[in-house]
Amino acid sequence: MDTPCTAQFSHTDSVDLVLRTAREQFLVSPQEETRLWVKNAEGSFERLCNTRVTVLDAALKTGQLVVMETRNKDGTWPSAQPHTTKSASEDENFQGQPGICGLTNLGNTCFMNSALQCLSNVPQLTEYFLKNRYLEELNFCNPLGMKGEIAEAYADLVKQAWSGHHRSIVPHVFKTKVGHFASQFLGYQQHDSQELLSFLLDGLHEDLNRVKKKEYVELCDAAGRPDQEVAQEAWQNHKRRNDSVIVDTFHGLFKSTLVCPDCGNVSVTFDPFCYLSVPLPVSHKRVMEVFFVSMDPRRKPEQHRLVVPKKGKISDLCVALAKHTGVSPERMMVADVFSHRFYKIYQLEESLSSILDRDDIFIYEVSGRSAIGENSREDVVLPIYLRERTPARDYNNSYYGLMLFGHPLLVSVPRDRLSWDALYHILLYRLSRYVTRPSSDDEDDGDEKDLEDKDNIPKPGHVAGGSSQDPGPEQAGPSSGVAGGSRAPVDNSAGPSHWPQRARRKHLFTLQTVNSNGTSDRSTFNEDTHGVSFSCEPGLGRREGGFLGSRAHDHLPSPPAQPYIAIDWEPEMKKRYYDEVEAEGYVKHDCVGYVLKKAPVRLQECIELFTTVETLEKENPWYCPSCKQHQLATKKLDLWMLPETLIIHLKRFSYTKFSREKLDTLVEFPIRDLDFSEFVIKPQNESAPELYKYDLIAVSNHYGGLRDGHYTTFACNKDSGQWHYFDDSSVSPVTENQIESKAAYVLFYQRQDVARRLQPQPASSDPPASLGSSSPPNSEFMDVN
Repeated sequence: MDTPCTAQFSHTDSVDLVLRTAREQFLVSPQEETRLWVKNAEGSFERLCNTRVTVLDAALKTGQLVVMETRNKDGTWPSAQPHTTKSASEDENFQGQPGICGLTNLGNTCFMNSALQCLSNVPQLTEYFLKNRYLEELNFCNPLGMKGEIAEAYADLVKQAWSGHHRSIVPHVFKTKVGHFASQFLGYQQHDSQELLSFLLDGLHEDLNRVKKKEYVELCDAAGRPDQEVAQEAWQNHKRRNDSVIVDTFHGLFKSTLVCPDCGNVSVTFDPFCYLSVPLPVSHKRVMEVFFVSMDPRRKPEQHRLVVPKKGKISDLCVALAKHTGVSPERMMVADVFSHRFYKIYQLEESLSSILDRDDIFIYEVSGRSAIGENSREDVVLPIYLRERTPARDYNNSYYGLMLFGHPLLVSVPRDRLSWDALYHILLYRLSRYVTRPSSDDEDDGDEKDLEDKDNIPKPGHVAGGSSQDPGPEQAGPSSGVAGGSRAPVDNSAGPSHWPQRARRKHLFTLQTVNSNGTSDRSTFNEDTHGVSFSCEPGLGRREGGFLGSRAHDHLPSPPAQPYIAIDWEPEMKKRYYDEVEAEGYVKHDCVGYVLKKAPVRLQECIELFTTVETLEKENPWYCPSCKQHQLATKKLDLWMLPETLIIHLKRFSYTKFSREKLDTLVEFPIRDLDFSEFVIKPQNESAPELYKYDLIAVSNHYGGLRDGHYTTFACNKDSGQWHYFDDSSVSPVTENQIESKAAYVLFYQRQDVARRLQPQPASSDPPASLGSSSPPNSEFMDVN
């Protein structure tokens, strides 16, 4: 610190006079930026931000120490710790291209870094801060602003990034300021770069608003007046309350036309905008992946990729699968399998929107509906679970638990053969692909006739005895062998079932009636000695789908009146006769290998959609001054006046009542000569076509999906004209043919007449290979933040 000097000021002198006096006393050059601090009674220092107030208003007292601080050449302040990725000694002699500076990721802050890099590469805005024009326009009294703090924090970032003395900087102070004034950005959660950009533009505008006292302005409808007159009035009214470098650079004007559907009243207004949020053409088709389980037990489940109507029904899914398999849609049942259970069995009339992309959907082949006639045979579709008996974690190990494993089955069983004995052999046939039958060595000698005695048919919970004949293929049911994941504890019923004393053949498993959750529940069934009588209608499983359980809770609602059967395995029997590797096997249908590419769309198509007539939603009606009631009017937006720098936000994130998705459509956008002349309805100046042509200067990219993702930036340096790829603290040069991708999210375009007004830029050239430490990805997948 230099030797203090003493100066005298009156109470009516401005703080700015104090600053100018200090600069003269310490011989500070006009190019250097300075600021004042005052030492208070507690010994700490406080900033004198507003230099336009008087000494009296700033509460400066006689003998008080005022410190002047000069900004360092690297853009930092001596009073602040330099937040750089390298130590001060390493960066002390570093000299690089101004603007080619990374931003450290503080923890899920790539969204902020991407927005900052885009904004930093808007030439006229960056020049505004580098040349300190913002100092004269800081608005400390705006109740809608942030006391100039956001503008100053952003200015510090720009000066450091464009000093040429940093490879990367740590935007910690800026992040803290943003969180202070916008609580949604507190912490380190993932956010949207466009939302941060919107907040930042609004905050900079209010902090730099040249209008110190906003007057009340009444909005006026066109009332039949010419568009030119109404538009000019609207823009003047906007400028009377909003006048800043942000307005100069980014604000344009819409024409909004509303038409009442009842009386035909037309309302025309002109409204300012800061960016265009344009929709992407949405496909009416949806790609779904399912597993098809055939009735033939020899066939492994098949994975299929189906194209179905986005607003279709479950029946449409079956029709699409029928084209691949040749199985009639009438012979299909659709189920959502979760945690070894049936989470839901769908009705054919239900909407496909209830199925999420992450759901595991199985479509089972079942027997067709019974024909009405003398010889017709009704079938019952039984949901089958697989369970293994394991010792429960008990103190004395005296109780056993039952664990679900594998994927459940849907099995068609003839009603006239609905006995425990027949069901055992039907299921044995269904599992024959991955369940081995006992060999003759495993069987005890016995009278085969005894096995056919119906008096020995066990009650539920016991193994079935009876005939060793297998049911025919026409009675075969589906089986699922896709990997089942971790086991879920289900039942803690008493010890293992007892084998029938008179049975001579070794049986592999026992059967148990259970509820939809897979736990024992005999109350739903009527038992007799000769068979099983279910309290449901034939084929109930096909006609009555419904909620079978909650994924989030272990305690599920009471089951519907639908029969469920559990196949219970003893550990040794399962280990000996159940082939887990084969059970988990499945094959991929040829359709899975097809890459279903989405046709790219042109940016101009998105803008056309933006200007298309639409009907207002029920949640947002318009009050018609003629009808004196709210109406679902038609609305049309047109572009009247475009800004110097046009920000185009591609609405990739789609949110509806039933679904949330990210659209990964490739949008083709021009690097140069984006022509808006066909979209601007204001009478055009034919002698200045550059007023409607734009060149790309920056792109904010988003890689990943809705739940997670990563943001990066492509930007063109205003001094060199070279494009660079900004990935947090990493920066590398790129060529123009690398910029267009499915990840493009927010586009920054500069009007060509503005580029001519600024200093001329040298033609860009391809960078040598040795300059790039990293390159942007060729696909839409990147490491998640």
